[in-house]
Amino acid sequence: MPRVTDIDPVARSRARAAADAALAKKGTDVVVLEVGEILGIVELFVLVSASNVRQVRTIVEEVEARVHECDGGKPRSVEGLGDASWVLLDYGDVIVHVFLDETRAYYDLDRLWSDVPRVEVVPAIQPAT
Repeated sequence: MPRVTDIDPVARSRARAAADAALAKKGTDVVVLEVGEILGIVELFVLVSASNVRQVRTIVEEVEARVHECDGGKPRSVEGLGDASWVLLDYGDVIVHVFLDETRAYYDLDRLWSDVPRVEVVPAIQPAT
């Protein structure tokens, strides 16, 4: 299986920007999965949970802003904003999934993709105030 060092640097940067955005908006259980070996058309999944619909939408907006700031990228498509229980942002090489907590538990993508490598997501250190 490819390791994170084998993944396209643009995809790595996008996934990192998405993960940082989710963490900045208090997203929880942020996970980056290396799915490229199995899917072939996508390199990374970013999974993140939120406690309510407003937070899902806030995370989605922040992900779009940070990825655009990172490399000018815009999602090819955005699915699920209507009810915002599971929003999927498709950047081609990176797919970002933003879930309500209960929706993530129900679909359990973490278990479904448990055999793929995970990239550790470490929150950026915030300066002391």
